[in-house]
Amino acid sequence: MMKQPSSPLSDATRTALVIFAKAPIAGEVKTRLCPPLTPDEAATLHGSFVLDMLERTKLAVVKLQIPFHRYLACAPSSELVFFKIMEERQGIRLLDQTGEGLGQRMHHTFVDLFAKGYKQVIIVGTDVPTLPLSVYQEALTMLGRSDVVLGPALDGGYYLIGLTRPAEQLFAGVPWSTDQVLAVTQQKAKALGLSVGLTAAWRDVDTIADLQALITECQEDDKKPKQDRIFSMRTAGTLQLLATRLKSR
Repeated sequence: MMKQPSSPLSDATRTALVIFAKAPIAGEVKTRLCPPLTPDEAATLHGSFVLDMLERTKLAVVKLQIPFHRYLACAPSSELVFFKIMEERQGIRLLDQTGEGLGQRMHHTFVDLFAKGYKQVIIVGTDVPTLPLSVYQEALTMLGRSDVVLGPALDGGYYLIGLTRPAEQLFAGVPWSTDQVLAVTQQKAKALGLSVGLTAAWRDVDTIADLQALITECQEDDKKPKQDRIFSMRTAGTLQLLATRLKSR
């Protein structure tokens, strides 16, 4: 029998938002960007993206008053100093990613959080640092009328998935890191009789072409008044430095 939570969650906090993140360890993150990036540069960029997602999802709670509890699903371990610092500074709950492969790690996260009493659980990746805050509200609204919500990535994957109950078969046999991830997941949902809602399509950052597009977007963003800029100063500075270095490689 699955253990039930000791105390029920209030209606206002029945949704969990989970940021799926790897620690920014050189050689273990953003490896598809290397070369031309060095492993250290890729890790720095990834670390900045993680911080962006933590800060922006916190804004979604504070500014838009979106009612969810935030979690950081950590790999390889929530005991790493980086994650402990994030817990303290960002006020986020930590979880360990468990299981073989991305699909099983996501499924186990869903199971764990539904067991805590949440009625809706949303997982988002860290590769969408400019994702509008409104998308979180959109996803939450969609989960009120759909079994599954997906955030389509421009490369054929998805940057976000939300469920109203565990659905292990959604993650089995998916060709991860291909342009078929979204389509296969939609097909699996249909076969399971699950209704699907789609949020706005967005670019995530997996390849050098994605990175170059993000650099261009950041350069355009820098022309806006400071209060209207989307990129954090930290990520904007990182992208500016990488843009300069890439010109000589």
